Amino acid sequence: MNASLQFDVEKLTRYLAAHVPGFRGPMSVEKFAGGQSNPTFLLEAQSGRYVLRRQPPGELLKSAHAVDREFRVLSALSNTPVPVAQALHLCEDREVIGSLFYVMSYEEGEIYWDPSLPALQVGERGAFYDALIGTMAALHDVDVDAVGLADYGRAGSYFARQIDVWTRQYRAAQTDEFDAMETLIAWLPAHCPAETGKASLVHGDFRIDNLIFRRGAPQVRAVLDWELSTLGNPLADLAYFCMCLRLPPRGHIIGLAGLDRAALGVPEEAAIVEQYCRLRGIGTIENWHFYLAFSFFRLAAIAQGVKKRAMAGNASNDKARQVGEMAGVLAEMGVELI
Repeated sequence: MNASLQFDVEKLTRYLAAHVPGFRGPMSVEKFAGGQSNPTFLLEAQSGRYVLRRQPPGELLKSAHAVDREFRVLSALSNTPVPVAQALHLCEDREVIGSLFYVMSYEEGEIYWDPSLPALQVGERGAFYDALIGTMAALHDVDVDAVGLADYGRAGSYFARQIDVWTRQYRAAQTDEFDAMETLIAWLPAHCPAETGKASLVHGDFRIDNLIFRRGAPQVRAVLDWELSTLGNPLADLAYFCMCLRLPPRGHIIGLAGLDRAALGVPEEAAIVEQYCRLRGIGTIENWHFYLAFSFFRLAAIAQGVKKRAMAGNASNDKARQVGEMAGVLAEMGVELI
């Protein structure tokens, strides 16, 4: 484990025993291998397994790594059709482990890192995609007023605001000059589609490896990693998911580019979009290329932030530099869409 991520396990054990109902030590801690942003740890205690997510150490970009927002949205979704882990405790005292953190339940199941689902039979894969798309649609149908999230984000102009936010985040983390990124920064604000309808809860990083499935069954047990969640246009999640599937079949985020989806038994992008629209009762999506280009732009900005943290020595994953080097390539893929 990166030395900067280590903390006093005995001190944390005492704290959790006093603040998490039923928690009993002793406890061991192991960092999960995945994750580029908020470091995540498995806690194995006498009372059972738990998961801890914390802010990374060091200087952080403004509004980034908001684990308190993650805790809030998990709590709000606990009694909805959207499957999430149980939020157990939020610690805002940085003296305990050196940063804000929260603890949630450990959910047993399977995470599929490769969207081609090689661990499953060809005939099984479609049902897992059906479950994934159904979960996304259920998320976007959540009544944010009823669950107490009406103020979880600003209303209106979602994409214009997001472009501004991620442009500023990119500038704050910039280490290189990418012509493609400059092209997107200029093109996207000038081509934002008009936004209508009520804002939905948007996950912000909805991809297959942020879901836990029940072992051997096409059922989502929990949606993970809510750091980028907010209120906004739900098409951002749909386009982001499809953007991820357009990536190469090798790399930190594995995609399906160049693979025979029919032979794999996974749906084409058009079928994914059609199913989502049918589940939500919406018509044809116009300006699809904009939503995809925005997704590549935002992921490029995120990758640049990971690179900056890696250079500063406080990235949460040993492969952070590899991820950071994706920024320019992702921007180029976005430009190809416009």
